[in-house]
Amino acid sequence: MTIENNYSGQKQMLTISTLAFFVSVMVWFNMAPFQSTIQKQLALTGEEIGALMIVNLALSIPGRIIIGRLVDRYGPRNVFSLLLITMSIPCFIFAIGTNYMQLLISRLILGTIGASFVVGIRMVTEWFPARQGGLAQGIYAGWGNFGSSFAALTLPSFALLFGGENGWRYAIFITGLIALIYGIIFFMTAKNTPAWKAFPYTKDTNPIKATTRNDLKLLLLISFPIYGGMGILIWTLQQNGVLPNQMAFLFYIAIGTFYLFNMRKRWKENIEYLKLGVPDSDKYSMRSVAILSIGYFATFGSELAIISMLPMFFLDSFAVNAVIASVIASSFAFTNLVARPAGGWLSDRFGRKKVLLVLLALLSCLYVGMSFLQNSWPIYLAILLTVCCSIVSQAASGAIFSMVSLVKKNRTGQISGMVGAYGNIGSLCFLAVLNISHSSIFFLTIAAGLILCFVATLTMHVQKKPQTNTKNSNKKLVRVH
Repeated sequence: MTIENNYSGQKQMLTISTLAFFVSVMVWFNMAPFQSTIQKQLALTGEEIGALMIVNLALSIPGRIIIGRLVDRYGPRNVFSLLLITMSIPCFIFAIGTNYMQLLISRLILGTIGASFVVGIRMVTEWFPARQGGLAQGIYAGWGNFGSSFAALTLPSFALLFGGENGWRYAIFITGLIALIYGIIFFMTAKNTPAWKAFPYTKDTNPIKATTRNDLKLLLLISFPIYGGMGILIWTLQQNGVLPNQMAFLFYIAIGTFYLFNMRKRWKENIEYLKLGVPDSDKYSMRSVAILSIGYFATFGSELAIISMLPMFFLDSFAVNAVIASVIASSFAFTNLVARPAGGWLSDRFGRKKVLLVLLALLSCLYVGMSFLQNSWPIYLAILLTVCCSIVSQAASGAIFSMVSLVKKNRTGQISGMVGAYGNIGSLCFLAVLNISHSSIFFLTIAAGLILCFVATLTMHVQKKPQTNTKNSNKKLVRVH
Protein backbone atom coordinates (compact mmCIF):
# COMPACT_ATOMS: atom_id res chain seq x y z
CA MET A 1 0.00 0.00 0.00
CA THR A 2 1.40 3.42 -0.96
CA ILE A 3 1.79 6.22 1.55
CA GLU A 4 -0.79 8.34 -0.28
CA ASN A 5 -3.45 5.66 0.05
CA ASN A 6 -2.67 4.69 3.66
CA TYR A 7 -5.43 6.76 5.27
CA SER A 8 -7.21 4.01 7.18
CA GLY A 9 -9.84 5.52 9.47
CA GLN A 10 -10.25 8.74 7.47
CA LYS A 11 -14.03 8.36 7.16
CA GLN A 12 -14.35 7.94 10.90
CA MET A 13 -12.25 11.06 11.51
CA LEU A 14 -14.28 13.03 8.98
CA THR A 15 -17.48 11.91 10.69
CA ILE A 16 -16.46 12.80 14.23
CA SER A 17 -14.95 16.16 13.19
CA THR A 18 -18.09 17.02 11.19
CA LEU A 19 -20.25 16.12 14.20
CA ALA A 20 -18.06 18.32 16.40
CA PHE A 21 -18.59 21.27 14.07
CA PHE A 22 -22.31 20.42 13.80
CA VAL A 23 -22.64 20.53 17.61
CA SER A 24 -20.67 23.79 17.72
CA VAL A 25 -22.96 25.49 15.19
CA MET A 26 -26.05 24.15 16.93
CA VAL A 27 -24.85 25.71 20.21
CA TRP A 28 -23.78 28.89 18.41
CA PHE A 29 -27.29 29.51 17.04
CA ASN A 30 -29.38 27.92 19.80
CA MET A 31 -30.93 31.28 20.69
CA ALA A 32 -32.39 31.99 17.24
CA PRO A 33 -35.60 29.91 17.60
CA PHE A 34 -36.45 31.61 20.91
CA GLN A 35 -35.84 35.29 20.18
CA SER A 36 -39.47 36.36 20.57
CA THR A 37 -39.97 34.14 23.65
CA ILE A 38 -36.89 35.52 25.39
CA GLN A 39 -37.82 39.09 24.46
CA LYS A 40 -41.32 38.74 25.87
CA GLN A 41 -40.39 36.84 29.02
CA LEU A 42 -37.52 39.14 30.03
CA ALA A 43 -39.21 42.32 28.74
CA LEU A 44 -36.39 43.19 26.34
CA THR A 45 -36.62 45.83 23.63
CA GLY A 46 -36.20 45.02 19.95
CA GLU A 47 -32.80 46.71 20.00
CA GLU A 48 -31.66 44.62 22.98
CA ILE A 49 -32.68 41.31 21.43
CA GLY A 50 -31.00 42.38 18.17
CA ALA A 51 -27.83 43.21 20.08
CA LEU A 52 -27.74 39.67 21.48
CA MET A 53 -27.69 38.29 17.94
CA ILE A 54 -24.97 40.75 16.90
CA VAL A 55 -22.61 40.01 19.80
CA ASN A 56 -23.12 36.33 19.04
CA LEU A 57 -20.93 36.92 15.97
CA ALA A 58 -18.43 39.31 17.56
CA LEU A 59 -15.74 37.07 19.06
CA SER A 60 -15.93 34.52 16.25
CA ILE A 61 -13.90 36.98 14.15
CA PRO A 62 -10.77 37.31 16.34
CA GLY A 63 -11.55 33.85 17.71
CA ARG A 64 -10.84 32.21 14.35
CA ILE A 65 -7.44 33.88 14.23
CA ILE A 66 -6.53 32.81 17.77
CA ILE A 67 -7.94 29.29 17.46
CA GLY A 68 -6.04 28.91 14.17
CA ARG A 69 -2.78 29.57 16.01
CA LEU A 70 -3.68 27.17 18.81
CA VAL A 71 -4.61 24.31 16.51
CA ASP A 72 -1.29 24.58 14.66
CA ARG A 73 0.53 24.57 18.00
CA TYR A 74 -1.41 21.94 20.00
CA GLY A 75 -3.30 19.92 17.38
CA PRO A 76 -7.02 19.72 16.52
CA ARG A 77 -7.78 16.92 19.00
CA ASN A 78 -6.85 18.98 22.04
CA VAL A 79 -8.19 22.30 20.79
CA PHE A 80 -11.58 21.04 19.56
CA SER A 81 -12.19 19.09 22.77
CA LEU A 82 -11.26 22.03 24.99
CA LEU A 83 -13.35 24.47 22.95
CA LEU A 84 -16.50 22.33 23.18
CA ILE A 85 -16.08 21.71 26.89
CA THR A 86 -15.33 25.31 27.88
CA MET A 87 -18.04 26.83 25.69
CA SER A 88 -20.66 24.72 27.44
CA ILE A 89 -20.17 27.00 30.47
CA PRO A 90 -21.45 30.28 28.90
CA CYS A 91 -24.19 28.22 27.27
CA PHE A 92 -25.36 27.07 30.71
CA ILE A 93 -25.12 30.62 32.06
CA PHE A 94 -27.23 31.94 29.17
CA ALA A 95 -29.85 29.24 29.82
CA ILE A 96 -30.27 30.23 33.47
CA GLY A 97 -29.70 34.00 32.99
CA THR A 98 -32.31 36.26 34.59
CA ASN A 99 -31.17 39.72 33.47
CA TYR A 100 -30.00 41.33 30.25
CA MET A 101 -26.37 41.79 31.27
CA GLN A 102 -25.99 38.08 32.06
CA LEU A 103 -27.43 37.22 28.66
CA LEU A 104 -25.26 39.77 26.84
CA ILE A 105 -21.93 38.74 28.41
CA SER A 106 -22.57 34.99 28.14
CA ARG A 107 -23.67 35.39 24.51
CA LEU A 108 -20.58 37.43 23.71
CA ILE A 109 -18.28 34.74 25.13
CA LEU A 110 -20.30 31.94 23.53
CA GLY A 111 -19.69 33.45 20.09
CA THR A 112 -16.13 32.09 20.35
CA ILE A 113 -17.49 28.65 19.52
CA GLY A 114 -17.96 29.90 15.95
CA ALA A 115 -14.17 29.62 15.63
CA SER A 116 -14.50 25.82 15.74
CA PHE A 117 -14.67 25.77 11.94
CA VAL A 118 -10.91 26.20 11.51
CA VAL A 119 -10.10 23.28 13.84
CA GLY A 120 -11.85 20.71 11.71
CA ILE A 121 -10.41 22.14 8.50
CA ARG A 122 -6.92 21.45 9.84
CA MET A 123 -7.88 17.95 10.98
CA VAL A 124 -9.51 17.03 7.65
CA THR A 125 -6.42 18.34 5.82
CA GLU A 126 -4.24 15.86 7.69
CA TRP A 127 -6.54 12.90 7.04
CA PHE A 128 -7.15 13.29 3.29
CA PRO A 129 -4.70 13.51 0.38
CA ALA A 130 -4.80 16.64 -1.76
CA ARG A 131 -6.81 14.97 -4.51
CA GLN A 132 -9.67 14.31 -2.04
CA GLY A 133 -9.26 17.33 0.21
CA GLY A 134 -11.79 19.61 -1.49
CA LEU A 135 -14.66 17.12 -1.22
CA ALA A 136 -13.81 16.17 2.37
CA GLN A 137 -13.64 19.79 3.51
CA GLY A 138 -16.87 20.53 1.66
CA ILE A 139 -18.64 17.70 3.50
CA TYR A 140 -17.23 18.93 6.81
CA ALA A 141 -18.33 22.54 6.26
CA GLY A 142 -21.63 21.81 4.50
CA TRP A 143 -22.99 19.24 6.94
CA GLY A 144 -21.48 20.96 9.97
CA ASN A 145 -23.15 24.28 9.16
CA PHE A 146 -26.48 22.44 9.04
CA GLY A 147 -26.36 22.54 12.83
CA SER A 148 -28.02 25.97 12.74
CA SER A 149 -31.00 24.63 10.79
CA PHE A 150 -31.15 21.56 13.02
CA ALA A 151 -31.38 23.86 16.04
CA ALA A 152 -34.19 25.84 14.43
CA LEU A 153 -36.10 22.66 13.58
CA THR A 154 -35.67 20.68 16.81
CA LEU A 155 -35.11 23.02 19.78
CA PRO A 156 -38.66 24.40 19.77
CA SER A 157 -39.89 20.80 20.06
CA PHE A 158 -37.64 20.26 23.09
CA ALA A 159 -39.07 23.42 24.62
CA LEU A 160 -42.62 22.20 24.06
CA LEU A 161 -41.73 18.78 25.45
CA PHE A 162 -40.61 20.26 28.75
CA GLY A 163 -43.41 22.81 28.62
CA GLY A 164 -43.91 25.88 30.71
CA GLU A 165 -42.36 29.29 30.38
CA ASN A 166 -38.88 27.87 30.98
CA GLY A 167 -39.00 25.41 28.10
CA TRP A 168 -36.51 27.48 26.11
CA ARG A 169 -34.07 27.37 29.02
CA TYR A 170 -34.15 23.57 29.12
CA ALA A 171 -33.65 23.36 25.35
CA ILE A 172 -30.62 25.67 25.35
CA PHE A 173 -29.21 23.95 28.44
CA ILE A 174 -29.43 20.61 26.60
CA THR A 175 -27.29 21.94 23.75
CA GLY A 176 -24.62 22.94 26.28
CA LEU A 177 -24.77 19.48 27.80
CA ILE A 178 -24.36 17.91 24.34
CA ALA A 179 -21.29 20.09 23.72
CA LEU A 180 -19.79 19.09 27.07
CA ILE A 181 -20.34 15.37 26.50
CA TYR A 182 -19.22 15.41 22.87
CA GLY A 183 -16.09 17.36 23.81
CA ILE A 184 -15.09 14.45 26.03
CA ILE A 185 -16.02 11.90 23.36
CA PHE A 186 -13.98 13.80 20.77
CA PHE A 187 -10.91 13.83 22.99
CA MET A 188 -11.18 10.07 23.51
CA THR A 189 -11.73 9.14 19.83
CA ALA A 190 -10.03 11.74 17.63
CA LYS A 191 -6.53 11.45 16.21
CA ASN A 192 -4.62 14.34 14.70
CA THR A 193 -3.12 12.28 11.88
CA PRO A 194 -2.92 8.73 10.54
CA ALA A 195 -0.36 6.53 12.31
CA TRP A 196 2.29 6.99 9.59
CA LYS A 197 2.24 10.79 9.73
CA ALA A 198 3.77 13.13 12.26
CA PHE A 199 1.60 16.16 13.00
CA PRO A 200 3.69 19.24 12.03
CA TYR A 201 3.24 21.28 15.20
CA THR A 202 4.39 24.89 15.12
CA LYS A 203 6.82 25.93 17.84
CA ASP A 204 4.66 28.71 19.27
CA THR A 205 1.26 30.41 19.08
CA ASN A 206 2.60 33.69 17.72
CA PRO A 207 0.75 35.39 14.85
CA ILE A 208 1.43 34.15 11.34
CA LYS A 209 4.70 35.50 9.93
CA ALA A 210 5.49 36.83 6.49
CA THR A 211 8.42 35.33 4.63
CA THR A 212 9.36 38.37 2.49
CA ARG A 213 9.25 42.14 3.05
CA ASN A 214 6.52 42.60 0.42
CA ASP A 215 4.49 39.87 2.10
CA LEU A 216 4.95 41.67 5.43
CA LYS A 217 3.38 44.83 4.02
CA LEU A 218 0.50 42.77 2.65
CA LEU A 219 0.07 40.99 6.00
CA LEU A 220 -0.33 44.30 7.82
CA LEU A 221 -2.85 45.41 5.20
CA ILE A 222 -5.06 42.32 5.35
CA SER A 223 -4.97 42.37 9.16
CA PHE A 224 -6.79 45.71 9.24
CA PRO A 225 -10.27 44.34 8.35
CA ILE A 226 -10.09 42.02 11.36
CA TYR A 227 -10.13 45.10 13.57
CA GLY A 228 -12.43 46.95 11.18
CA GLY A 229 -15.00 44.17 11.57
CA MET A 230 -15.06 44.79 15.31
CA GLY A 231 -15.55 48.47 14.56
CA ILE A 232 -18.56 47.67 12.39
CA LEU A 233 -20.04 45.66 15.25
CA ILE A 234 -19.63 48.64 17.60
CA TRP A 235 -21.20 50.92 14.98
CA THR A 236 -24.18 48.58 14.57
CA LEU A 237 -24.76 48.47 18.33
CA GLN A 238 -24.47 52.25 18.39
CA GLN A 239 -27.02 52.63 15.59
CA ASN A 240 -29.44 50.32 17.41
CA GLY A 241 -29.22 52.51 20.50
CA VAL A 242 -27.85 49.70 22.66
CA LEU A 243 -24.41 51.31 23.01
CA PRO A 244 -24.26 55.00 24.03
CA ASN A 245 -22.29 57.29 21.70
CA GLN A 246 -19.67 58.13 24.30
CA MET A 247 -18.99 54.49 25.10
CA ALA A 248 -18.90 53.62 21.40
CA PHE A 249 -16.31 56.36 20.86
CA LEU A 250 -14.14 54.87 23.60
CA PHE A 251 -14.40 51.44 21.95
CA TYR A 252 -13.34 52.96 18.60
CA ILE A 253 -10.29 54.52 20.24
CA ALA A 254 -9.45 51.23 21.98
CA ILE A 255 -9.73 49.20 18.76
CA GLY A 256 -7.61 51.71 16.81
CA THR A 257 -4.95 51.84 19.52
CA PHE A 258 -4.87 48.06 19.78
CA TYR A 259 -4.46 47.76 16.01
CA LEU A 260 -1.57 50.24 15.86
CA PHE A 261 0.15 48.63 18.84
CA ASN A 262 -0.18 45.12 17.41
CA MET A 263 0.93 46.14 13.92
CA ARG A 264 4.01 47.92 15.31
CA LYS A 265 4.88 44.85 17.35
CA ARG A 266 4.27 42.53 14.40
CA TRP A 267 6.46 44.68 12.14
CA LYS A 268 9.38 44.48 14.56
CA GLU A 269 9.02 40.72 15.08
CA ASN A 270 8.81 40.03 11.36
CA ILE A 271 11.78 42.25 10.51
CA GLU A 272 13.90 40.33 13.04
CA TYR A 273 12.60 37.04 11.60
CA LEU A 274 13.46 38.11 8.03
CA LYS A 275 16.94 39.27 9.03
CA LEU A 276 17.77 35.73 10.15
CA GLY A 277 16.99 34.47 6.66
CA VAL A 278 13.92 32.39 5.82
CA PRO A 279 14.62 28.91 4.40
CA ASP A 280 12.92 28.16 1.09
CA SER A 281 11.04 25.30 2.77
CA ASP A 282 9.34 27.79 5.12
CA LYS A 283 8.28 30.28 2.47
CA TYR A 284 4.72 30.65 1.20
CA SER A 285 2.66 33.25 -0.65
CA MET A 286 0.90 35.88 1.48
CA ARG A 287 -0.79 37.06 -1.70
CA SER A 288 -2.55 33.70 -1.93
CA VAL A 289 -3.76 34.12 1.65
CA ALA A 290 -5.07 37.60 0.80
CA ILE A 291 -6.87 36.44 -2.35
CA LEU A 292 -8.51 33.50 -0.61
CA SER A 293 -9.57 35.77 2.26
CA ILE A 294 -11.17 38.29 -0.08
CA GLY A 295 -12.87 35.45 -1.94
CA TYR A 296 -14.39 34.08 1.25
CA PHE A 297 -15.37 37.62 2.24
CA ALA A 298 -17.50 37.84 -0.91
CA THR A 299 -18.84 34.28 -1.09
CA PHE A 300 -19.51 33.08 2.44
CA GLY A 301 -19.92 36.65 3.68
CA SER A 302 -22.71 37.28 1.19
CA GLU A 303 -24.28 33.95 2.11
CA LEU A 304 -24.48 34.86 5.82
CA ALA A 305 -25.80 38.34 5.01
CA ILE A 306 -28.50 37.05 2.68
CA ILE A 307 -29.67 34.42 5.17
CA SER A 308 -30.19 37.28 7.63
CA MET A 309 -32.08 39.60 5.27
CA LEU A 310 -33.92 37.20 2.94
CA PRO A 311 -37.10 36.54 5.00
CA MET A 312 -37.80 40.26 5.44
CA PHE A 313 -36.90 40.90 1.78
CA PHE A 314 -39.51 38.45 0.50
CA LEU A 315 -42.08 39.69 3.02
CA ASP A 316 -41.64 43.26 1.79
CA SER A 317 -41.25 42.52 -1.92
CA PHE A 318 -43.76 39.72 -2.51
CA ALA A 319 -47.18 38.79 -1.22
CA VAL A 320 -46.02 35.88 0.93
CA ASN A 321 -46.49 35.18 4.62
CA ALA A 322 -43.75 34.79 7.22
CA VAL A 323 -43.76 30.98 6.97
CA ILE A 324 -43.19 30.98 3.20
CA ALA A 325 -40.49 33.64 3.54
CA SER A 326 -38.68 31.53 6.16
CA VAL A 327 -38.87 28.44 3.94
CA ILE A 328 -37.32 30.38 1.05
CA ALA A 329 -34.55 31.65 3.32
CA SER A 330 -33.89 28.12 4.58
CA SER A 331 -32.96 27.08 1.03
CA PHE A 332 -29.47 28.42 1.76
CA ALA A 333 -29.08 26.01 4.66
CA PHE A 334 -30.43 22.94 2.87
CA THR A 335 -28.57 23.41 -0.41
CA ASN A 336 -25.38 23.75 1.66
CA LEU A 337 -25.57 20.01 2.38
CA VAL A 338 -24.82 19.27 -1.27
CA ALA A 339 -23.48 22.47 -2.83
CA ARG A 340 -20.42 22.99 -0.63
CA PRO A 341 -19.17 19.39 -1.02
CA ALA A 342 -19.88 19.71 -4.74
CA GLY A 343 -17.65 22.79 -4.94
CA GLY A 344 -14.84 20.87 -3.27
CA TRP A 345 -15.35 17.84 -5.51
CA LEU A 346 -15.34 19.94 -8.68
CA SER A 347 -12.08 21.53 -7.53
CA ASP A 348 -10.52 18.11 -6.93
CA ARG A 349 -11.72 16.85 -10.29
CA PHE A 350 -11.26 19.76 -12.72
CA GLY A 351 -8.71 22.09 -11.14
CA ARG A 352 -9.10 24.44 -8.22
CA LYS A 353 -8.32 27.77 -9.84
CA LYS A 354 -10.36 27.03 -12.96
CA VAL A 355 -13.45 25.97 -10.99
CA LEU A 356 -13.23 28.94 -8.64
CA LEU A 357 -13.02 31.40 -11.54
CA VAL A 358 -16.10 29.91 -13.20
CA LEU A 359 -18.09 29.98 -9.95
CA LEU A 360 -17.10 33.57 -9.13
CA ALA A 361 -18.08 34.77 -12.61
CA LEU A 362 -21.41 32.93 -12.51
CA LEU A 363 -22.20 34.11 -9.00
CA SER A 364 -21.54 37.76 -9.83
CA CYS A 365 -24.02 37.50 -12.73
CA LEU A 366 -26.63 35.89 -10.48
CA TYR A 367 -26.32 38.67 -7.89
CA VAL A 368 -26.72 41.28 -10.61
CA GLY A 369 -29.95 39.47 -11.48
CA MET A 370 -31.00 39.56 -7.81
CA SER A 371 -30.64 43.38 -7.88
CA PHE A 372 -33.52 43.54 -10.37
CA LEU A 373 -35.88 41.48 -8.23
CA GLN A 374 -39.23 43.20 -7.59
CA ASN A 375 -42.84 42.27 -6.90
CA SER A 376 -43.72 42.29 -10.60
CA TRP A 377 -41.63 39.14 -11.02
CA PRO A 378 -43.35 35.73 -10.82
CA ILE A 379 -42.65 34.34 -7.36
CA TYR A 380 -41.36 31.04 -8.76
CA LEU A 381 -38.74 32.87 -10.82
CA ALA A 382 -37.59 34.85 -7.78
CA ILE A 383 -37.28 31.64 -5.77
CA LEU A 384 -35.38 29.90 -8.59
CA LEU A 385 -32.88 32.76 -8.81
CA THR A 386 -32.44 32.74 -5.02
CA VAL A 387 -31.80 29.00 -4.94
CA CYS A 388 -29.27 29.30 -7.78
CA CYS A 389 -27.42 31.99 -5.83
CA SER A 390 -27.47 29.71 -2.81
CA ILE A 391 -26.02 26.75 -4.68
CA VAL A 392 -23.28 28.66 -6.50
CA SER A 393 -22.19 30.75 -3.49
CA GLN A 394 -21.77 27.65 -1.33
CA ALA A 395 -19.97 25.77 -4.09
CA ALA A 396 -17.61 28.74 -4.43
CA SER A 397 -16.98 28.70 -0.66
CA GLY A 398 -16.12 25.02 -0.92
CA ALA A 399 -13.77 25.70 -3.83
CA ILE A 400 -11.96 28.41 -1.85
CA PHE A 401 -11.33 26.20 1.15
CA SER A 402 -10.14 23.36 -1.07
CA MET A 403 -7.15 25.66 -1.77
CA VAL A 404 -6.37 26.76 1.79
CA SER A 405 -4.25 23.76 2.76
CA LEU A 406 -2.22 24.14 -0.43
CA VAL A 407 -0.73 27.45 0.69
CA LYS A 408 1.36 26.09 3.59
CA LYS A 409 0.53 22.78 5.25
CA ASN A 410 1.83 23.39 8.76
CA ARG A 411 0.19 26.84 8.84
CA THR A 412 -3.22 25.62 7.69
CA GLY A 413 -4.87 26.46 11.01
CA GLN A 414 -3.64 30.06 10.97
CA ILE A 415 -4.41 30.54 7.29
CA SER A 416 -7.90 29.03 7.56
CA GLY A 417 -8.45 31.21 10.63
CA MET A 418 -7.65 34.32 8.61
CA VAL A 419 -9.76 33.23 5.62
CA GLY A 420 -12.65 32.12 7.84
CA ALA A 421 -12.64 35.40 9.77
CA TYR A 422 -13.02 37.28 6.49
CA GLY A 423 -16.28 35.40 5.86
CA ASN A 424 -17.76 36.81 9.08
CA ILE A 425 -16.39 40.27 8.29
CA GLY A 426 -18.00 40.10 4.86
CA SER A 427 -21.43 39.44 6.35
CA LEU A 428 -21.08 42.44 8.66
CA CYS A 429 -19.96 44.73 5.83
CA PHE A 430 -22.71 43.67 3.44
CA LEU A 431 -25.38 44.06 6.13
CA ALA A 432 -23.98 47.50 6.92
CA VAL A 433 -24.45 48.41 3.25
CA LEU A 434 -28.03 47.15 3.43
CA ASN A 435 -28.71 49.25 6.54
CA ILE A 436 -27.76 52.48 4.75
CA SER A 437 -29.08 51.71 1.25
CA HIS A 438 -31.58 49.66 -0.74
CA SER A 439 -31.63 45.91 -1.42
CA SER A 440 -30.66 46.46 -5.09
CA ILE A 441 -27.51 48.33 -3.99
CA PHE A 442 -26.85 45.52 -1.51
CA PHE A 443 -26.89 42.87 -4.26
CA LEU A 444 -24.85 45.01 -6.68
CA THR A 445 -22.22 45.60 -3.98
CA ILE A 446 -21.85 41.83 -3.55
CA ALA A 447 -21.57 41.40 -7.34
CA ALA A 448 -18.85 44.08 -7.48
CA GLY A 449 -16.94 42.31 -4.71
CA LEU A 450 -17.13 39.04 -6.62
CA ILE A 451 -15.79 40.67 -9.80
CA LEU A 452 -12.85 42.01 -7.78
CA CYS A 453 -12.24 38.49 -6.46
CA PHE A 454 -12.36 37.10 -10.01
CA VAL A 455 -9.67 39.53 -11.18
CA ALA A 456 -7.50 38.82 -8.13
CA THR A 457 -7.83 35.05 -8.58
CA LEU A 458 -6.55 35.35 -12.15
CA THR A 459 -3.18 36.39 -10.69
CA MET A 460 -3.03 33.62 -8.12
CA HIS A 461 -0.51 30.77 -8.24
CA VAL A 462 -1.93 27.49 -6.93
CA GLN A 463 0.16 24.62 -5.63
CA LYS A 464 -0.58 21.23 -7.08
CA LYS A 465 -0.34 19.53 -3.70
CA PRO A 466 0.48 20.56 -0.15
CA GLN A 467 3.73 19.69 1.56
CA THR A 468 3.72 16.08 2.72
CA ASN A 469 4.68 15.62 6.37
CA THR A 470 5.69 12.04 7.06
CA LYS A 471 8.08 10.43 9.46
CA ASN A 472 10.41 9.33 6.70
CA SER A 473 9.92 11.71 3.80
CA ASN A 474 10.27 15.35 2.92
CA LYS A 475 8.85 15.98 -0.52
CA LYS A 476 9.26 19.28 -2.32
CA LEU A 477 6.37 21.49 -3.31
CA VAL A 478 5.33 21.71 -6.92
CA ARG A 479 3.73 24.88 -8.28
CA VAL A 480 1.48 25.22 -11.31
CA HIS A 481 0.36 28.43 -12.90
